[in-house]
Amino acid sequence: MSPSGFLCIRDFGESIVEIIFDQSLVEAHRRRALQGGDAKATFLLDIVAQELADRVAVVERHFDKAMELHGYTGATAARLAETGKVGTIERVETDEGFGSSTTPVTVAPLERIPAEAQSLNLLVSPLSLHLTNDTPGVFIQARRALKPDGLFLAAIPGNGTLQELRESLLAAEAELTGGASPRVVPFADVRDMGGLLQRAGFALPVADAETYTVRYDSLFGLLKDLKAMGMGNPLAARSRRPMPRRFFLRAAEIYAERFSDPDGRIRATFSIIFVSGWAPHESQQKPLKPGSAKQRLSEALGASEHALKDSGKPS
Repeated sequence: MSPSGFLCIRDFGESIVEIIFDQSLVEAHRRRALQGGDAKATFLLDIVAQELADRVAVVERHFDKAMELHGYTGATAARLAETGKVGTIERVETDEGFGSSTTPVTVAPLERIPAEAQSLNLLVSPLSLHLTNDTPGVFIQARRALKPDGLFLAAIPGNGTLQELRESLLAAEAELTGGASPRVVPFADVRDMGGLLQRAGFALPVADAETYTVRYDSLFGLLKDLKAMGMGNPLAARSRRPMPRRFFLRAAEIYAERFSDPDGRIRATFSIIFVSGWAPHESQQKPLKPGSAKQRLSEALGASEHALKDSGKPS
């Protein structure tokens, strides 16, 4: 298993995928969160929805047919509609309960994109791809679903997300039991995501990260929000043994000792990777071949060009 948590071994045309996430549990967590209806806990999705919409808004074109993949609240679809750059937007969820009579959803598993080849102009995924077992396969599906010169945008929690929580839980469990089991999902880094875009065949791939810090009175406030977001522990290798209250009390103490501000409130980090890639099209800019430049850089800059003297030192 890679450090990012993503593994897809391909052999003789077959895909062997390590099951990292219990998909049925992911769905159960999201359904319970939906039933809880804590609007304040959707703050992260709201931030991501606005950021994705802002990125679409600056693209000088109109996207006739778009799809939002597992956006949970539909906030991203709503923000996209407000840009005036998108025509029809189809929402895809794992359960029809995420839709309504006015905004129905297409039901599909987390790892399947229900779109015909080259049928979409825009495909957007807010905060769900990190829970897929075959992430490379989903990226390939995304590229195939897009029309030539169609745009794929995704927001994915990345390396560093909930690092404080991960460290505190591991330290508390090791102290109380002498061992530890995974309680926070693995997250990818920016290079992982950029590599997946390239492997899937996207043109002009871009991956960057934004870090958001949220403060809480205690660990228990953070855990409450995570539950309300549907972000419980869905790891297939999770411990099934219920932990005693003293475990969480000790974890809260460690968290406060290591990650609190002078006013006593604790910090929680969310590092969100934003990726974009285009389905290849002949009109897109191509990188120049080495040696094919028509003008020297010094001429373009209006500068003089000088050869460097050999210092005599080995390089």
